[in-house]
Amino acid sequence: MKNKIIPYNPKLKDYAKELRKNSTLAEVLLWKNIKNRVLEVQFHRQVPMLDYIVDFYCHELKLAIEIDGNSHDFRYFEDLNRQNKLEEYGVKFIRFKDADVKNNMFSVFLSLEEKVKSLKTPLKSPQGDTQVHLKNTLIETHNRIQPYIHKTPVLTSQLLNEKTGCNLFFKCENFQKTGAFKMRGAANAILSLSEKEKQKGVITHSSGNFAQAASLAAQKLGVKAYIVMPENAPQVKKEGVKTYEGEIIECESTLKAREATANKIKEEKGASFLHPSNQDEVIFGNSTAAMELLDEYPNLDNILTPIGGGGLIAGTALAANYFSENCKVIGAEPMAADDAYRSLISGKIETNESFHTVADGLRTHLGDRNFPIIQKHVHKIIRVEEDEIIKATKLIWERMKIVVEPSSAVPLAAVLKNKEEFKNKNVGIIISGGNVDLTNLPFG
Repeated sequence: MKNKIIPYNPKLKDYAKELRKNSTLAEVLLWKNIKNRVLEVQFHRQVPMLDYIVDFYCHELKLAIEIDGNSHDFRYFEDLNRQNKLEEYGVKFIRFKDADVKNNMFSVFLSLEEKVKSLKTPLKSPQGDTQVHLKNTLIETHNRIQPYIHKTPVLTSQLLNEKTGCNLFFKCENFQKTGAFKMRGAANAILSLSEKEKQKGVITHSSGNFAQAASLAAQKLGVKAYIVMPENAPQVKKEGVKTYEGEIIECESTLKAREATANKIKEEKGASFLHPSNQDEVIFGNSTAAMELLDEYPNLDNILTPIGGGGLIAGTALAANYFSENCKVIGAEPMAADDAYRSLISGKIETNESFHTVADGLRTHLGDRNFPIIQKHVHKIIRVEEDEIIKATKLIWERMKIVVEPSSAVPLAAVLKNKEEFKNKNVGIIISGGNVDLTNLPFG
């Protein structure tokens, strides 16, 4: 079921199937009207959610429709409690009486249309007026950055296939320049600047992979790079930035300080700001990893990526949407930093109160440019525990003989946790990076 973002009890699945076979006349009538009328949204019948089943549900709007028959009179407060519970997850409700649906279908449907109209707001999509335009933009992006990136290999492992019960294809961005996919987005963002803008340089704030990627991309293109880094950033990452001639400006270790410092330099130098994950050009650049993967293996059923700031999964989702027919994109996220999972449920960008996860690259939150893409094109998000991430990381190191950071192993952990869902499928996994502190490995 597409965009299944509301937690549900798996035991209710079979019950829902039986209910569909024995729907009341009112439900059948409304379903026929929903299916036959153009509402520009898709409803699903008898959807299991939490500990009960709603009659109809629209994933895009998180709108549930309930038809109350005579039996509902005897469990009014029970129904209300369940509704309140689901509303805590951001679900909106519209209720009709059984008799109203059977006898006043016209007025019922007018009410439904008005509700859909009031809830349906256009997604803030990336630049591009049409799907054809955006698809061409992604192709142009790939052509533009090819001289500045590696076409990374796709590796397989028979042992991991046996362990997971599916066919895994690992797109190894740990072999990308600077050791992570970030080079793709950074290169495209700088290449998209005008000559006048390039002359004034670029500015970003990052303590990780994007700092090095922006520095290297700028160096290759003869552009000055100002990199704002927190004073407690690892020395090895600072040295990496210096190697690529990026100018480091240190600040306090808070997001507020990083943003304030970056804004100050932007105004003083006239430099163009590069966002590590929440910028169209960066997202488009990130999409090229999945484009290459799909070009090599066009029959993938799924592609999984880790979710941090959202730039990689948003780019991957665009690639799957425009360059495959049936490939679904699934996100993988630590349980300890599950802001993206919660964002899909609430319909707004959530943040984390704690960041106690070994997947340090996934501690950032989504942005207003990538979130709508994720809402529209990402099938679901799977959360995994810390021990599952560590086991998956160790498994890749031991069996594939490649160095990956814990963040990159989160998708494999998700597949291992949900073997039945991926059984016998062709599954792509984007290994996002391989920059690890070898003195502080997560496993012994």
